[in-house]
This record gives sequence, C-alpha cells and structure tokens, in this order.
Amino acid sequence: MPLRRKHVFRIPPPAPTTIYVRPGYNRVLAEEFEALKRKRVELVKDKVEAHSQGDLRENFGFKAAKEAIRAVDRKMTALDRFVARNTFIEVDPATWLTKPTDTLQLGHVVTVEKQDVATKRRHRFTFLVTTHGETASDEASGIECLPHNSPLAAAMLGLTAGTPTKVTLPAGEAILTVGAIRNPTPAELERLLTAIKPPELDEDETV
Repeated sequence: MPLRRKHVFRIPPPAPTTIYVRPGYNRVLAEEFEALKRKRVELVKDKVEAHSQGDLRENFGFKAAKEAIRAVDRKMTALDRFVARNTFIEVDPATWLTKPTDTLQLGHVVTVEKQDVATKRRHRFTFLVTTHGETASDEASGIECLPHNSPLAAAMLGLTAGTPTKVTLPAGEAILTVGAIRNPTPAELERLLTAIKPPELDEDETV
C-alpha cells in the first residue's frame, strides 16, 4: 500500500496591505530588529559557555539558552515577514487638526452608535481613528484610540453622519450610526498619542 503524505493544515498568511503609521515607525522597526540581533549574539555566547560546562543532558543553562535563541529567532522571523508583507505610509498627526469632516477619515474624532442586530443592544463610543497600533484612551474627554485597520474602523471609514449602515463585524452583524465627526484638538492628540512601539506579533506570523 503506497504511503500518503500527511496533510498539515496551516492558516494562510495575511494578504499584503497598506498600513498608516506615524513618522518614525519604520525607524522603530529597524531598531527593534537590530536589538533582537544583538540579543541573539549574547545568547549564543551563553550557549557556548554552557556547552563547555559538561554533560548536556543535565545542563539546564545550555537548554535555557537554546530555547531563548529559538524565541528570538521566531520574533525576528515574524518581524521580517511583517515588514515584507506590508507597505507603510507615514502620516503626520498635525494634518488631522484641519481635515474636512464631510466623511469619516483617518485622524477624525467620531461619536458612533453601534446596535447589535442579533441582541438589539446599543453601545455608544467616541473614538479617534488613528494610525496602526494606537490603543490609548483619554479620561478627560472619554476618547479612545481606534486603529484605522481594526474591523470597526474599516467598517466606519467613509461613512457620513446620521446615516445608519448595516455592517458585518467579527462579533456579528451590526448597525452603525455616526453621530458627529470633528477634528481633534492639539491637547487631545498630546494626551492620546503615545510613544511609537514595535508591533506585537502573533505566533501565526512565524508559520
């Protein structure tokens, strides 16, 4: 009987996309990759030193260094694929202070009502639609950051105020009604926009 190859199910990689980021994000990505490379060099030194200490079967330092190197390699691979798969366009938040507000765009503050179709429950939010990776909230104004590439932001971008729109979100169908669109104030941007950080990548990125 001929042998058959085992079929392994793998989640397909995400499609290439355009991600809007703040100035300096590409530099942060490069610095993160260089930091991982330096960390790997030090771990390799630890591994070599531990290897010289005798029986590898009971050498916990060697095993720990080996696993740490693998973890760094996974992060480097994930970061490299993240950069290769996507195009990054830098956007200066200063341009958000005077944008037209006819339709919802990146950089606007929006008040939106979300009604779940299945449960009829209503939720009201105030968001700053912002660049990739922003998750801060402002207690003074009640505004939360909503990254432009999140499912909710993707469904809202381009909508006008006062027009209920039925959309499909990961949690199910919902009706979105934009109540108001305005530009942020300099003080709101100062409180909401945090230091740029490298992405938190899922393990799936390394598959």
